[in-house]
Amino acid sequence: MSLELRRRIFDQLDSLVIIDPHTHINPLDPASHTLADILGYHYYTELAHSAGLPQETIEDATLSPKEKVGLLIDNLGAISNTIQWSWFVEMAQKLFGFQGDSIDSSNWEQLYDDAEAQMSYSGWADKVLETSKLSAVFLTNEFDDPLEDFDTKKYIPCLRTDDLVFKLSQYNVRERLERMSGIRATTPEALRQAIGTLFDHFVSKGARACAISLPPDFAPQKISANRALSALEAIEQSGAECHDTHKKAISNFVFWTLCEYCQEFGLPFDLMIGVNRSVYPAGVHQGRDLYDSRVSLHQYKEAFNAFPTVKFPLSVLASVTNQELTSYAWIFPNVITSGHWWYSNTPTFIEHDLSARLEAVPRTKQIGYYSDAYKLEFAQPKFAMYKRCLAKVLAEKFVQDRGWSEEQAVALGTQVLQGNTEAIFPEVPIDKVMMRREQAQESYAAVAGGFPEEHDTFDSVAGPKLGELPSAGGIGLPIGGALAAGALGAAASHLSQGSFEHRYEPAADSDLDAVELETPALDAEPLSAESPLSTFETPSFETPSFEEESFEAQPMEEESLEAQPFETQPFETQRYEHVAASDDHLDLDGELSLDPEWKHDSVPMEPSGSMIGMHTEPLLDSFEDESLPAGEIIADGEELPAAEIIADEEELPAAEIVEDEIVDDGEIVLETVELETVEEAPAESEFELALDEPQPTQPSEFATNATVPFDPTAWADAEPAEAAPEAEEEIIESAEIIPDEEAAPVEPIAVADEDFDDMLEALDLEPENPSDLTPPATDDPPEAEPDDPFSFLKK
Repeated sequence: MSLELRRRIFDQLDSLVIIDPHTHINPLDPASHTLADILGYHYYTELAHSAGLPQETIEDATLSPKEKVGLLIDNLGAISNTIQWSWFVEMAQKLFGFQGDSIDSSNWEQLYDDAEAQMSYSGWADKVLETSKLSAVFLTNEFDDPLEDFDTKKYIPCLRTDDLVFKLSQYNVRERLERMSGIRATTPEALRQAIGTLFDHFVSKGARACAISLPPDFAPQKISANRALSALEAIEQSGAECHDTHKKAISNFVFWTLCEYCQEFGLPFDLMIGVNRSVYPAGVHQGRDLYDSRVSLHQYKEAFNAFPTVKFPLSVLASVTNQELTSYAWIFPNVITSGHWWYSNTPTFIEHDLSARLEAVPRTKQIGYYSDAYKLEFAQPKFAMYKRCLAKVLAEKFVQDRGWSEEQAVALGTQVLQGNTEAIFPEVPIDKVMMRREQAQESYAAVAGGFPEEHDTFDSVAGPKLGELPSAGGIGLPIGGALAAGALGAAASHLSQGSFEHRYEPAADSDLDAVELETPALDAEPLSAESPLSTFETPSFETPSFEEESFEAQPMEEESLEAQPFETQPFETQRYEHVAASDDHLDLDGELSLDPEWKHDSVPMEPSGSMIGMHTEPLLDSFEDESLPAGEIIADGEELPAAEIIADEEELPAAEIVEDEIVDDGEIVLETVELETVEEAPAESEFELALDEPQPTQPSEFATNATVPFDPTAWADAEPAEAAPEAEEEIIESAEIIPDEEAAPVEPIAVADEDFDDMLEALDLEPENPSDLTPPATDDPPEAEPDDPFSFLKK
């Protein structure tokens, strides 16, 4: 019953005309010319070598084809038990009309002559396809294959990408890519465009898939354009001798780009995973590679998740990986089981793996088999072997064990063997290719016309330092090209700490849209003096440099802060407008800002010169107990309305109260507080507060975040003001250095215009001669008496 059922199912499956979805056929020479082309296949040479025939003897170039066949036949008796030998016998019977059951030294010469005579027939390749019941075969074409002089309907092109991904550091590979695409791939965008031309070429010639063979340690991930740029620069400079980290980075970048184009063109991406090359270097040609069971499909999870619309037919080299493949195809909608490759291509492993897939994976997501043949003759016996395995599994597992009808079993086998291949690898409409050509014509011309010859330095690719602006050259972000307003902050936010590679590669869960090359920021105009951001100018502070393992600014030493007065540096005009006060005023502010008592007990006044920093983020409801790390520079600015007089009793909004804030020693705070304008005039009693009276100890909203540089000389020349008009907004900023110890804040002193002369008299600020305006000739900051914070001004 079982054998008869299996034979009936096999006969129905064997009657199907199918497509072979993966071969290594040369379409210009698809079939064999002698038996030497068949027995010279690595399955036979590696088995002969394994059985004891020396590699030098097998690959002796002085042997004629017939002598080589005789040598192998005499030494293949030890492999008569293998499935590979049964392929050869069945091939001889089905294709060459051989009548015997075994081939040995007694009959091989006659078989050789008969086969050679048939192979010399001009239509031999078509006869082999017909006998094998194949309507077409998929090829594996190198990326620079012209794809000419053959029928692409019968021999379907497939873009093989191994060299692009793993050998781009070799000069000849880059030269082939440039010759094929017309683009010299020295930048990430140029490389992207060059690969795009390959897809355009292949799809226009009828290609239906992209394919690659992958080593067991490869784990693809998205690489930033900056990291790819540095890798390309290293490859241009050192070629194949560049560091392995650069090779790995560009391999990831190219693989990811291939996935992107497969998504754009609707091509499946065949992944053949797990081969470890040259494990046995002394072996015969193509007989040196083995599988590595340390491979895991977990390494490809980022690609599977990132490209849900790309179909990934997966082949694993060994049956031990089949359960993981089955599980991934079970879960991921875009993962497809594909064939039985290489060392798992024997009946025992096929039956085991096929049973697991048919029981667990949706029937629409299974590509039953491919021959992986180098010559057309191998397709017939290999597919016959698979059909027998499929018929056995369907008969035993489905009809007998699960009660399926024979028709149901045949329908499932037909879908796996024939229907899914046609559905998973559809033809790409040519109009889609033509549309893309029209859209990409200008961009190709721009790229081919010459990307910038000069690019950013290694340091700039590592990430911008505080205060630095992006360079004008290169095409990477956040360093190269033109940035739109606000793009610098978005790009810099993705720079991650860590080692050399981490410097360039943001975390996998980062949103990279803001920094990738294809973002609209690249098309924006460069910032100019008239741009919205060009509202102030930053002084050229010497900012701490980044260390390799940390992006934190280093705190300033306390001794250096006390020993040296604050000296402003010359302004560097980069892309901001600037309204500067006098140099004397800036120097005086710099000296006064070093004195802790002056800093906390000064009367808050409106600014008389330009300030530093703008802050655009909304303040927290309260800054109570907030601690800022030493050395932090807050360089954002905020527009602050002109401060009006506020009564002691008046309650400020919660966002304006800063209580008990502790600031570390040496911190530079460049942040301001947004205060609401108080329209009511304060009570008269508030102006009667004497300057020499001790002030109550309570938190001051101006103590830390709203410190205003004090200019006593401006008071000396000022005249009593008229009634204050409605407050005008102006940009305030503070640049203060606060020591480690917490100073007791005081309440701000409200000063009325009519009492301005009295205050000047109390402060004794009227100079007797101009020399009084010159600060003391000492490196130490002026000291104040405890009971009179303004006493040092009288000295």
